[in-house]
Amino acid sequence: MMDLTGETEVESHPLQPFLPPNARLLMLGSFPPQRKRWSMEFYYPNWQNDMWRIFGLVFFSDPGHFVVPGARAFDRGRIIDFLDDIGIALYDSATEVRRLQGNASDRFLDVVQPADLSSLLRHLPLCRAVAVTGQKSADVMCAITGAAMPKVGTSTGFEYMGRMMRLYRMPSSSRAYPMRLDDKAAVYAGMFDEIFGRRQWRTAPMNG
Repeated sequence: MMDLTGETEVESHPLQPFLPPNARLLMLGSFPPQRKRWSMEFYYPNWQNDMWRIFGLVFFSDPGHFVVPGARAFDRGRIIDFLDDIGIALYDSATEVRRLQGNASDRFLDVVQPADLSSLLRHLPLCRAVAVTGQKSADVMCAITGAAMPKVGTSTGFEYMGRMMRLYRMPSSSRAYPMRLDDKAAVYAGMFDEIFGRRQWRTAPMNG
């Protein structure tokens, strides 16, 4: 949408940060899609985004584990219970943006105000890892932290607020990102293993 000056309107983040006090990992996307694409009131709400299918594959060997049965929607309550239990916090790298093309593509997202990483981490005393889930988020976090840009699927170390931390750069969960779902899940599984240790609840190996 355009304002009266002809500029794209600034859009504020519609969700509060999700910050379980036991979180050891903070995952940061870029910014939520337009509300018309939401299937739930939570992060990665677009039915066409595969983040919760990745989580389902990694932890339960089932891409549909967090899907509402018989609906094209994700189960917000089930997702929150799981994240609370394992200790994963969620937010985005920007609190205010302009959508230059009226969509959620990182390529056309202008970050007006980046997230306040210091404030987020003050609520997460156990957190020693930040994962970015797209190029825009990676650019913003590297600028904030001074961390070297990791290659996709790897991490780099940095010091921030007196903490020694790692910045993980993950494949985007968007279907526009050119990687198979199983391959994305394998990359995320490697990160989760490093942060949380080998998971005993995986019931079967993932398909490669």
